Amino acid sequence: MALPKLETQVYELEQPSTGEKIKYRSFLVKEQKSLILASESEDDIQVRDALAGVINGCTFEKIDPFTIPMFDIEYLFLRIRGKSVGEKIELNLLCPDDEKTRVRTTLNLEDINVNMKEGHTNTIDLTDKIKIVMKYPTLSDMIGINEKGSDIDQVIDMMKRCISEIHDGDTIHNKIDMSDSDLDEFVSSFTNEQFEDVAKFFDTMPKIAHAIQVTNPKTKKKGEVIVEGIQSFFD
Repeated sequence: MALPKLETQVYELEQPSTGEKIKYRSFLVKEQKSLILASESEDDIQVRDALAGVINGCTFEKIDPFTIPMFDIEYLFLRIRGKSVGEKIELNLLCPDDEKTRVRTTLNLEDINVNMKEGHTNTIDLTDKIKIVMKYPTLSDMIGINEKGSDIDQVIDMMKRCISEIHDGDTIHNKIDMSDSDLDEFVSSFTNEQFEDVAKFFDTMPKIAHAIQVTNPKTKKKGEVIVEGIQSFFD
């Protein structure tokens, strides 16, 4: 006799990058196990694959985790994680007034949203004639970045990964048609000002962030702590 099949509750959220309504469920024991094993392995590819598997499975295979922006991935994971093991988490936050004292704060993951800074754009004018169109980093783009050596090397490599189009007047060069050597030469030819303009895209792009008000128990002073990046919510 076949054993009964267990059903999971279905929830709904709005995908930040598109505004589309997405149905999702909590992760199962087998998916939680894959996340734990991947985390313990400290292997970037194993972590990526486990996270991708959870996102894809818990959205009923409606979301391709390798094609959507990282801020979508982080938002989806926080919502799925909240429904799976609890929406309330505790953070040990550093008080901004003395940068020494830490306070325990309870946070509801349902309160976390994707924030974008005012004036953000994915189109950067390098000259009067040449501009580039950027795409947001994906799960695949993050792999190997930390192995690129210096911080500047990591930034340059991410720039190359995220350039989607280069417009030269009426001529449009698509990423698929760019060779690695041509792209290297192009990015290396940026002036400092142009480099900063492109870097601003990453500084201002949408990200998971939440402002938390804290009171230092020693000084009684109030301050605001900005928690951003998915890892920050589980430290």
